[in-house]
Amino acid sequence: MWHAGLVTAQHPELESLVGQWLTVPDLAERLGLPMSTVRQLIDDREVLAARIGERNVIAVPEKFLDDEGILPALKGTFTVLGDGGMNDTEMLIWLFTPDASLPVEGAPIDSLRGGFKTEVRRRAMELAF
Repeated sequence: MWHAGLVTAQHPELESLVGQWLTVPDLAERLGLPMSTVRQLIDDREVLAARIGERNVIAVPEKFLDDEGILPALKGTFTVLGDGGMNDTEMLIWLFTPDASLPVEGAPIDSLRGGFKTEVRRRAMELAF
């Protein structure tokens, strides 16, 4: 059974903070990939996943994708946050917590989606010091 990149210690507000989630089958369908490949993407931390809902299903935040697929800026951002000492739960919370000082209204994930990777990573590096 695979576990890397999977948030298992659930933060009480994480599910509602993120909002829209995609289960592994939904993500596989949206990306046009086999479920085994999607599980590998989670293992490789191309995306982060969490167990959500009453059935405790594995899901990925929908905002991690755009029309092209998985946001390319995610993996490097996860690396910066991880190097700063954050675990996967803390990364998800940070990425989805609103921050009015960022270039795009909303949370760091919204600025990443808006093309402000450098600004988001600069903020992430500041957290480490």
